[in-house]
Amino acid sequence: MVVKKKAPKVEAVAFDGAKLESLRASLSVDGDSGSRQLAQTLKDCLASTDPVQQIQLVSEAGSMLERFEGQNESAPDALLLACLNTMGDIYITLQAKNPLKRAIASALSNVPDWLQEKAVCILSACLSASLSSLGSEHYSHLIDCITSCLDAFPIGESCIHHLLTEAKLNIGLVGRHVAQAQLMQSCLAVIKASMLVVQRSQDVISAAFLETAMTSTLQEAFSGLLQCYTLILTDEEFIQTVQSTAGMAVVLLIRSVMGNGDDTADTVASLLKSSEQEGSSAPQWLMKSYAGLYVSSRPAAVALYLSHGALAMLNWRGRALGSQAEKLLLLIPDVILSLDTRVKESSTAMVVARVLTLWSSAAVDCLRTDCPPPLLHLSLHGSFPLPSRLLHHIYTHWEHPLDGVRHQTRTLFCNLLLLHQHCSDHADPTSDPYVTELAQSLLVLEWHVKGKYSALACLTDHLGAEYLLKLDATLPSRLLGLMGDQTLAPYASELLERLFVSHKTQLCDRQGDGHGWIDDWHRTWVMPLLEVFCTARLDQTTYILDYFLPKLLRCSPASLGHMVQVLQEMPSCLEGSTGSRGALGALMTCLRAARSQGVLMPAGEQLWGGLVPLQLLQQALVHKHDQVRMDALGLVCESHRSTETLSTEEMELIRHFLLSNLNSQSPGVRQQTVSLLKKLLCRVKDSAQSFRRRLAQERDQPIMCMYVYSQEFLCWFCERLFQVLQPGASFSSCLLTLQLLGLVADHFSFNSEGFALGECVTVPHAQAVLYCLASNFLEVKQLACTLLQKLPPATVGLQEPERLRSVLQAALDLSTSTKPFDSVTAAHLLNLLLHQEGLQQALLHCAQEQSITLQLPAQIQPQASEVTVLEKNRLAVILFLMACLKAEVALAEMSLLQAAASCPLYGRAHCITAALQQLSTGSLQLLAEWRNVVTDLIALCYRMSDVVSPVVQSSSPEGLIPMDTDSETSAGLQRILREIQPRDTNDFFTSARELDATSEEQKLTFQTNSTGLGGEAYRVTAQMVLVCCWRSMKEVSMLLGELCQSMPLHTPAHIGLITEEQMEGVGQYFQEQLLQSRHRGAFELAYVGFVRLTDTLCRSGSATLQQLPAQWLKEVLEEVKCSDPSSKLCATRRSAGIPFYIQALLSSEPKSSSCSLLKMTMRELTALAMPSHDGATEHSTVPQVHALNILRALYRDTHLGENIMPFVSEGMKAAVLGFTSPIWAVRNSSTLLFSTLITRIFGVKRGKDEHSKKNRMTGREFFTRFPALYPFLLKVTERDLTSSLFLLLLVLGRLYPSPMDGSSSPLGLAPFMPFIISCARSAVYRTREMAARALVPFVLVTQVPSTTQTLLESLPREPGPGTQQNHIHGTLLQVLFLLRSYLTDTHRPQTPKGDQDSDIIGALRPRLWLGTRRNPCLVTRGTMVDLLADMCTFLCAPAEDSQVTTLRKETLAILLDSELVAPRGLEEELLSGPGATQYLQSLARLATIVAMESAGVWGTQEADRMQKDLLQRLLQCPHYEVRQLALEKLLERFEKDREKRQCSDLQSVPFDLNVTTLTHLALHEPHPTCLAKVLQVLSVLPLSSLLPWWDGSMSLNDEEALEHLLSKVFLYVAVQEELGEGAEVHVAVWGAMVTKCCSEEQPLEVKLTAADVLVKATPILLTALTLPLGVKHTLLLWQNLFTLLQDEDLDVRDRAADFICYVPKHLLTTGVVRGPVSPPVALEMGVGLLCQLFQVWGQVAVGMITLTEWLLGDDKAELGSEETLDLDEEFLFEKGDLNLWVEPLQWARLLHTHLCALSTVPSAPAICPAELARLSTIVDANTQSAERALTALPALPQFSATIEHAKLTVLKERATLAQNVLTALNRMDCS
Repeated sequence: MVVKKKAPKVEAVAFDGAKLESLRASLSVDGDSGSRQLAQTLKDCLASTDPVQQIQLVSEAGSMLERFEGQNESAPDALLLACLNTMGDIYITLQAKNPLKRAIASALSNVPDWLQEKAVCILSACLSASLSSLGSEHYSHLIDCITSCLDAFPIGESCIHHLLTEAKLNIGLVGRHVAQAQLMQSCLAVIKASMLVVQRSQDVISAAFLETAMTSTLQEAFSGLLQCYTLILTDEEFIQTVQSTAGMAVVLLIRSVMGNGDDTADTVASLLKSSEQEGSSAPQWLMKSYAGLYVSSRPAAVALYLSHGALAMLNWRGRALGSQAEKLLLLIPDVILSLDTRVKESSTAMVVARVLTLWSSAAVDCLRTDCPPPLLHLSLHGSFPLPSRLLHHIYTHWEHPLDGVRHQTRTLFCNLLLLHQHCSDHADPTSDPYVTELAQSLLVLEWHVKGKYSALACLTDHLGAEYLLKLDATLPSRLLGLMGDQTLAPYASELLERLFVSHKTQLCDRQGDGHGWIDDWHRTWVMPLLEVFCTARLDQTTYILDYFLPKLLRCSPASLGHMVQVLQEMPSCLEGSTGSRGALGALMTCLRAARSQGVLMPAGEQLWGGLVPLQLLQQALVHKHDQVRMDALGLVCESHRSTETLSTEEMELIRHFLLSNLNSQSPGVRQQTVSLLKKLLCRVKDSAQSFRRRLAQERDQPIMCMYVYSQEFLCWFCERLFQVLQPGASFSSCLLTLQLLGLVADHFSFNSEGFALGECVTVPHAQAVLYCLASNFLEVKQLACTLLQKLPPATVGLQEPERLRSVLQAALDLSTSTKPFDSVTAAHLLNLLLHQEGLQQALLHCAQEQSITLQLPAQIQPQASEVTVLEKNRLAVILFLMACLKAEVALAEMSLLQAAASCPLYGRAHCITAALQQLSTGSLQLLAEWRNVVTDLIALCYRMSDVVSPVVQSSSPEGLIPMDTDSETSAGLQRILREIQPRDTNDFFTSARELDATSEEQKLTFQTNSTGLGGEAYRVTAQMVLVCCWRSMKEVSMLLGELCQSMPLHTPAHIGLITEEQMEGVGQYFQEQLLQSRHRGAFELAYVGFVRLTDTLCRSGSATLQQLPAQWLKEVLEEVKCSDPSSKLCATRRSAGIPFYIQALLSSEPKSSSCSLLKMTMRELTALAMPSHDGATEHSTVPQVHALNILRALYRDTHLGENIMPFVSEGMKAAVLGFTSPIWAVRNSSTLLFSTLITRIFGVKRGKDEHSKKNRMTGREFFTRFPALYPFLLKVTERDLTSSLFLLLLVLGRLYPSPMDGSSSPLGLAPFMPFIISCARSAVYRTREMAARALVPFVLVTQVPSTTQTLLESLPREPGPGTQQNHIHGTLLQVLFLLRSYLTDTHRPQTPKGDQDSDIIGALRPRLWLGTRRNPCLVTRGTMVDLLADMCTFLCAPAEDSQVTTLRKETLAILLDSELVAPRGLEEELLSGPGATQYLQSLARLATIVAMESAGVWGTQEADRMQKDLLQRLLQCPHYEVRQLALEKLLERFEKDREKRQCSDLQSVPFDLNVTTLTHLALHEPHPTCLAKVLQVLSVLPLSSLLPWWDGSMSLNDEEALEHLLSKVFLYVAVQEELGEGAEVHVAVWGAMVTKCCSEEQPLEVKLTAADVLVKATPILLTALTLPLGVKHTLLLWQNLFTLLQDEDLDVRDRAADFICYVPKHLLTTGVVRGPVSPPVALEMGVGLLCQLFQVWGQVAVGMITLTEWLLGDDKAELGSEETLDLDEEFLFEKGDLNLWVEPLQWARLLHTHLCALSTVPSAPAICPAELARLSTIVDANTQSAERALTALPALPQFSATIEHAKLTVLKERATLAQNVLTALNRMDCS
């Protein structure tokens, strides 16, 4: 989309009266005719107020000045000089971007040569006068004037040269004490302007220093500038952008004075080193000017900014460097790298990265010369110290959280390669050992390291792809596999692009310009892509489409044909796959990407029906998988040109797609659908315009037909969408439909040519949209409200007075509802009514009916503008709501209970806030009335708050009132509310508060009768009172925030609506609420309002208001610091609203400022959070808890961004030390703070794996970013604080050493390893386990064998009296975790003959006694068995490796002699005690490995005999944990075998398994989990291996087995082709069981299992030609299937939709592609298939009756149940049936359609008249009941009784449809 550049604003020049008169007088003196004519033109210009006219007059004046060219006057007359002076004054007065200023400059440029000197003098005088007279508030304007003079304006540039010293001197003094963000920007502009002046005036400066007269003045100017720049550089209050620019300015001034030679480089080098050099060639006055830069106490960042200045301002390109310049260039990186570990702020890290990149670019430029500097050439070889240090800097920062730092680091890496290339003697990079070693070291890094990708991309450009593919041939498939991770996909795709582009280039260079290269390229890049597309999960391939595929097609467009050919030849292209995208999905993805990139154009028959069959596209559009459907839709909708004509095939495909895809629960799918259809509508609109243009030129019949087709398609599109908005429509359908209709309304407005949405909208359509406002979902309300304003007013019908009054009354009633979501509906209705002129009369009518005094200050006059109508209506609505709210607040002041039940306050307040949100304050006409409204609203808000604040400010607002639902509960509530006072303190630190024993016993059994409002009885619940209070507080906060943010401030200089005193009062209110409220809902929303207030305070022009946030912040910090147990600040509830209060105050600080408030706050809070040196006392504990809680909130606040990172180290110290406190509150807050810091440092956990490598970083990176933590953590480890071990291990467990780190790294992890290893002796099991996990990342892969061997050798060889089991267990755990990581690492080094593995086994075997009975500790025995199992499993032993073979024999011997296999007595058989279960599970895990592997692996005859016995022993173990583990392993193995064979069921048992044991277990297993597992195992096994069924030694026939299994609630029943008569009873039981499992209330797993059963039963039961279960039970199964297809859970629907894949081919209609389809399509196909089966079975009559019964449904009309309606009031948050997916009306219409088709089947048997009569009776009863109930509902029931109205409407519609069917059947019988 092309965004038009914003045009500069043209403003007329305006002078004050005195100045204007003075100019006019000067232009009235006598002169020649030309001067008089020019003066008159300028007078006209000054008199005009039209800026455009002024530009024209100035241009005319410029033309007049050109005419003076030939006069050659030596002295111009006074009038001409006055004209020039006037133009100069106008130029100086105007703003920089005003086009009139450019016109003046253009006119002055026309001054003839003889007059130019005078013009320069006059303009100089004007500018000089401004510089000397204007105050600091005009500095920004003066700076703009100076810069505009230098912007292509020769006279202006001469003026600056003329005023050189004056301009610099005056500007240089600006900004010395700048603190505010606005002045920071002015200061930056000052420095840039001064630099521009110096750069443009270099010749003048050089000449000035040669003249003695000018030298002193210029020196003084330069000295002043340098002193200013020095002050800025050394003052840390300045933002970094200003300091960095000042650093450049210092170097620029030095260069301007000293030139660009070696002397300048020597001077800058001395500044970098902060040491004055004797004999310096710099002038004395110059050195004195920047003497402050030599101070040793200067900030460290000064050197950084000066380095930046040296690189930017000195010339490094295209010249020979002197020796000093060369040394300076080598000094800069050394200085910057010395700062690296001291950098805290991320912004400073960004500057460091940028400066290093600048340096590397400058160094590359220097080395590219013909004669490279020798010292530079020698020092920048890759193996030398400086490049090595830079490489370590890259490894530390390549995963920095700032994108900019990562990008600069990548550029630095590429430049380092170039530097090495220029310094290396190797012409071929692939033969350079430094580069090849670097490539190999990068490839072995773990792939979660993001910096690896950019480094490999640089190496690809350097070495070529073929070399990297030679090192790792699996790179393409590996990188494609990583594309499933959203965080890695961009990096992997970029590397892939570099690789395949480089590979293509290399192949083409080697094989010429022909196409011989493409086959190799396809094998390398395209085939892995297609394999991933077809087999991987959908979520893994989404980002391939976004990031990778378009790049591949752009690189090789010809590859598309190859992709299409390969995918269409795959057999799964037609059948599809139920578990992945399949070839069909891959085909759609490739075609979509190709079309959107312009590679594929649908010209003629190339695409539709040619390249891809239309039938295949139709199948993809209704595919089961969301992404396949979206890709197919994208293929249809997306095109390379927006004017591409929509073909008839595309229209038909959209018709095929639309209705079945509107009801999608996935937000992502809905978003994609809207986005793609928006592109389609844009194509229709643009192509229609093209059609109209062409038709205007010629009447071409084909064009006319296409134009008509497109208009008809749009009509159909809108009509179908409007039909969806019916009662009972699901949330997703309504949402998507309204979004699409909104798109149509936006693209095809009412005044557009051709199609317009208004042409399709009927009254029922508009009413359906209107009733969407009653939806329970806010998004639907908002979309409906927006759409209604775009529909024709006549269709909405709100202009009719009666209709208007009824809707208004409904809105007012909803605003007092006790259900909170009703007030949102009321607000939307009122906002809709604001556009109606008759609203004021309707409001007066309502006020009269309700006896409310309402005086409207302004009536709407006829023919009033829309803006006026909106303002007056909005004012009237707010006045009416305020009048109602005042009465209700008065009622609440008398009785809060009555107000909570009859008129809760929050609804009215919400409606007022909503009305104010749309108020345009810039064009108000009734200012006085609005000012009164604002004053009254603020006072009313305070009254509301006073009523409800005692509840939300109590110590326990939720527990204050019992959360009951008994409607007889008011007396106790009333008594409690009378007693509440906000008198809570923090005395829980000193004394416990006892509960009142009687309060719990008193049952609240009183019903309040209110006689104030008609004598009605109100049922009050505790929930109502609490919700009324906290929601009222919420609405008060939102309303006050809205008033402060949107209402203009009233000041003496500006008329506004809210005063400074009111703003300050609102601030005090928020302060009280946030600091004293206890209810989270109340203070969270108060925070939102307070943020609006603080934002307004900062943007206000009032100095008093701007200072308030800082003042309040200091006050609250002082209060926190002095708080004690008697303070009103809440120290429980995580300090309640205090953190929110401080967050809001800090968020008001501009991000472009120096963040002084944040720094001050963090310093004070971290000091408070640290433990007191005097120990925990009452006066130190409460502030510490507050500080910890506040710090946690600040670290979590994303608005603070990277500004909070410099304080992470101190926060971590406070959290770790606070965990050692004896006070529980401090430990709790410290734990929460620690958790937040872990997330802040390592990122949000992306996945369920707690130990994921994605949330880790190298130790070097961690300690470089937080250097203060290195000595602190080491010190903590030395103290051996047991209580801190947990936190310490959590931190260390997320660090790992980088293989790129050298052995002498100053921040290495080696010092922590002894501490972690020593934790193995801890007495805490969890600590030992965490230490083992933490040790793994600390040990490099190459060091694992030696470390493991050392740990094993520390274990005893024999049992003894001094054996420490804790130490043994901790050490074994460390060895176990290390070896698991090592043995599964694909990059571990492979040594010849497994030397390292043999060393580990050699150290392990002498300690095998730890796994035998000689070891009395079962915990350590179990760990040892786990270790042996992993060693025997992962080690692949060659034939001659006797070590591994011996280890396996000894391990098998331990297993066979264990208590599990060979128990010695009943005690061992029923083994119990600590660690017994864990030990038995370890043995069982080893036993399953032995039993499921080939016997030859274990190398003994005994193993072969024991395999079957081992499994039997496990399955008969008395411990259910062992049985469960064995069954899980069995099932896992069977599933793997089934996937390998790619079939749904196993054809044979994969290994020697005693099935009899399983069949016996299925009948007698007592544990439910084990029973479920054994039944799952049996369901996977082939039926032939199960029958006959054996129960121990007894064989059961099929019916007996079925009966036994049914008694176990077993669904996986195998049904043979024919069942005996005795089995029918069991089948009925089974059918009832399936029906029960399909019901809505069942758990997800049960419904999924039922879906599996029905899907597998489809070919043999549901679609069998012989009805093996009989028609009744078969139809019951079909009904269950349809129930599951309409289930709320997407997984259940998807699983049930798979039945289509199992339908026999002969039953599928010709032309229907067989494959997985979406649930809505499966539902429609299923009903059609059932109707077809009715004819096959000869059961059409039964089918008609059954489908009619389904059509009528089971709904019972609950009519007139007042009790039910009353009870609804007690459940405030009940939204009724959420109706997230199921749509009963659509289901009924589907059945009706198929019933009508079935009734016309020829030769169908007649239906029994009795059955018709029975159905007719039911239909009549339902119709009458629905009509009676609808009549009984209140007015506009769509809003007042939404759920009841929808249910009754659906019931009536069903009855009507059924009546239509019965009428048709009766007519057929009569005929």
